[in-house]
Amino acid sequence: MDFKKTGKHRYWARAAMIAAIYTVLTLIFAPISYGMVQVRVSEMLMVLPYFTGAAVPGLFVGCMIANIFGGQGILDIVFGSLATLISAYLVTKIENKYLVPLPPVIINALIVGMVLHLVLGFPYYMTAAWVAAGQVVACYGLGLPLLIFLEKRSHIFD
Repeated sequence: MDFKKTGKHRYWARAAMIAAIYTVLTLIFAPISYGMVQVRVSEMLMVLPYFTGAAVPGLFVGCMIANIFGGQGILDIVFGSLATLISAYLVTKIENKYLVPLPPVIINALIVGMVLHLVLGFPYYMTAAWVAAGQVVACYGLGLPLLIFLEKRSHIFD
């Protein structure tokens, strides 16, 4: 964790800001943020753990709050948020920037696909494929350009 480098107050303030941004983006784009076919724009933030460990709890809490408003119930609140937590943690372990968006694509396809299968009753493989497609748009289409943009300005994470 970043505790020694930035101090615990800065770490948690950064995590809280990331949680707030994730939640707000999800809610602003609510019509495309929930359901079997979704492009959750806020998932572009899944590249942030590449720069700071504070993004891990921030993304987890932001996703949990957003899922409370999503209407898919307790399974989505718990397991959808855990999918984000697992993905964010895995991103911290990746060194190749082009692979950074991959964990959220795979993990969300598997876990959120299962949640939506159980909640909405659609076939699992079809649901997982749609979730993966939306994640590719959000994480690679929006997140990778964000990562490249932030990489040139990595001093903001010091």
